[in-house]
Amino acid sequence: MNLTDRIKAAAATQRSRAFPIVIVGHVDHGKSTLVGRLLHETGALPNGKVEQLRAVSEKRGLEFEWSFLLDALQVERDQGITVDTTQIWFHTAQRRYVIIDAPGHKEFLKNMVTGAAQADAAILVVDAAQGLAEQTRRHAYLLHLLGLRQVAVAVNKIDLIGYDAARFKAVAEDVRGYLAGIGIQAAAIVPVSAKQGDNIAERGQLLPWYQGPTLLEALDAFPARAALGDQPLRLPIQDLYRIDDKRVIVGRIESGSLKLGDRLRFTPGGREARVASLEAWKGTQPPLEANAGESIAFTMDEDVFVERGSLASGTDQPPQEGSRILARLFWLDKEPLKAGQRLTLKLGTAEVDALVETIEEVIDVETLLPAAADHVERNGVARVVLRARKPLALDIYETLPRTGRGVLTRNFHIVAGFVVESAEGGALADITKVDTSVTFADRARLNGHRGGVLWLTGLSAAGKSTVAMAAMQQLFARGRQVYVLDGDNVRHGLNSDLGFTPEARAENMRRLAEVAKLMADAGLIVLVAAISPMRAERARVRGIVGEGFKEIYVSADLDTCRQRDPKGLYKRAFAGEIANFTGVSAAYEAPEQPELELNTGKLSVAQAAERLAAFAESAFLA
Repeated sequence: MNLTDRIKAAAATQRSRAFPIVIVGHVDHGKSTLVGRLLHETGALPNGKVEQLRAVSEKRGLEFEWSFLLDALQVERDQGITVDTTQIWFHTAQRRYVIIDAPGHKEFLKNMVTGAAQADAAILVVDAAQGLAEQTRRHAYLLHLLGLRQVAVAVNKIDLIGYDAARFKAVAEDVRGYLAGIGIQAAAIVPVSAKQGDNIAERGQLLPWYQGPTLLEALDAFPARAALGDQPLRLPIQDLYRIDDKRVIVGRIESGSLKLGDRLRFTPGGREARVASLEAWKGTQPPLEANAGESIAFTMDEDVFVERGSLASGTDQPPQEGSRILARLFWLDKEPLKAGQRLTLKLGTAEVDALVETIEEVIDVETLLPAAADHVERNGVARVVLRARKPLALDIYETLPRTGRGVLTRNFHIVAGFVVESAEGGALADITKVDTSVTFADRARLNGHRGGVLWLTGLSAAGKSTVAMAAMQQLFARGRQVYVLDGDNVRHGLNSDLGFTPEARAENMRRLAEVAKLMADAGLIVLVAAISPMRAERARVRGIVGEGFKEIYVSADLDTCRQRDPKGLYKRAFAGEIANFTGVSAAYEAPEQPELELNTGKLSVAQAAERLAAFAESAFLA
């Protein structure tokens, strides 16, 4: 095929490619009825289908509803709700469409996310009488979350309000304002009656006051998304095989194209090599090129290390690489999401263990206001920081959606969908890490032990600093490289600018954790003595430090600590002179599964220090 023929073929493919739209809305706002009417008005139904459904409805004693076209599952008819995404095709004079019908009921938002993620544009259905219901706002926010900016609004059931122009104007202004607040400019807001057919394909005779486009005209006005083949190459590696003497790499091209002789970069790691061959089944001619949407097997001219989960790209536009991700997340599980939880992160073909390091904010879909929170309820929207156990290849969702979104799972069940806002948690995305010329392993061989962090938590006066200092003396006497970071001492210097509000306490812990991590990377055994009262704070610290973190619970009870009171703090706290004092006027959340517990109400300082030193050696000896 010559170049001219290839161009003509590509143009024909573009014309025939269906334009994917998702239709979302509240369960009672007539979404399924709208889809049924769209199919009827565009001649997409088989001959006799409507008559057949009318007969079935009459037989069952039901009034005919256009929504019956989609209610293929008996459970949907019985419950009156759409429970899964359904793909239906129709066409106008301008182009072909595929409708990804998505469920409206809040219990099935997982399916709605799946449908919307595949679409290039959306129709948001709003009841003319009810206006913006809470579920409608949630669906609209999900469109924003998934990066869909091409949205037309169908204000449905206009017949049930007597084609009232004033009411439509009020609803339209409310919808337009809400969408603008989440960064979506409605392309058109159309008054329709799905039941009667007004303003679907033809203008409604009872709507002379409306001069805008019909719903189909609004759809035809949407520009097509840039073809995947025109975007940078992204090829997630699915698997590797040995065939005879060849090492064959297999994957599906998500965007861009792959040609014989292309030089590829594999992320994470940045290894590069050139495509030596594109493979084919025996008896067929090997291709010279593969494009977006195609699965391909290929070999490289060098035996570079590649594994499942790697992402192949061109060398000129590689993806980002990072283990810390700032993500917009939609939580789907019945159990609330909390900082410190470990989940499985799936992005492309990569699958890694990840820590929910922080919940930055939870978004109220009614008011669009962000708020601080320590958990995310089911169907909640939040911005979170995820820390993966190893670096990932990823893109920013707004730039390359197909490699900028993923899911979180627990026990093989999807519990959240997310899109990537930035790698390394925002500002760090523009900073390149510098590898040390002396490795962690080098230091371990010289010291005779690995670096690590023993994080001592407990009430004030539980004995954290006392035990840590005594253990440091024992470890130092045995030739170990060891240091104590005391929370109070750090507040005299590095953290002298911080107070004791919840936000300041969290920042205090973050800085302390980052310093401890650096010292551990330098090969030291670091004993950190810090009250760190909240489990979420300590979980975040564990995420920052990584594998070398060990939580030590110094578990003296409140009465014991109050009796000791070496600084007179409990006396002042009980007298009301100190606000937010842990254990008195502020909560302390004891560790649920610490690596070691030291009850200093029963153990002497020497005994507790000996146990801590022994634990340190068992944990970190090389």
